[in-house]
Formats: sequence, C-alpha cells, structure tokens
Amino acid sequence: MTIHEKIKQQIESNPIILYMKGSAQFPQCGFSSHAVRLLQDCGVKDFMTVNVLEDPEIRQGIKEFSNWPTIPQLYVKGEFIGGSDIMTEMHASGELQNLVQFALGG
Repeated sequence: MTIHEKIKQQIESNPIILYMKGSAQFPQCGFSSHAVRLLQDCGVKDFMTVNVLEDPEIRQGIKEFSNWPTIPQLYVKGEFIGGSDIMTEMHASGELQNLVQFALGG
C-alpha cells in the first residue's frame, strides 16, 4: 500500500480526521492546538487525529495528497476542508459547526 492509499483509507474510514502535529490531548504546535479547540467548540468530542510528527511519510504524503503545504489539515466526510486559518473563518461564520454536525449525523 502506498502512502497515498493509506491516507485515502484513513480519510474514508473516519467522518472527521485532523492531520496535526501532536495529538488532540497534547498538540505540539499552536495551529494544531487551535484546530482541536475549534472542533471541540463545535461540539465534536470524538474525532480521529493523525500525528504527522510520528511518521515523516505521512507528514509529506498528506501535503502532496491535498496539494496543501501546511499542517494541520482537516477532512470531513472525505472532503479536504483546509487548515486552521480556513477552520477559523468557517467557525466564525457558523459553517464549521454545521459541517461537522452534519458529518456526525446531527
């Protein structure tokens, strides 16, 4: 399985997945921490995270997969949403809350 196949499988298997530095419990960069807080503020209690610091192949592969140069990266229902800046804008408009609640069946 190639790294892109592995990433695709992860994205398709999880309604909400955040590729980040660290984990939801222990973020290892400010942008990743902010992304986790935004999801939690939207009422998301359970979501998959992938710590890109643990796997250099994933860290590079996710950037190629999404054609997005930075981490964190959020995927909802298989769709690339963006990084913490886009998440912040979507949260401010209420769009992020609607998107994640829909993904969770709410």
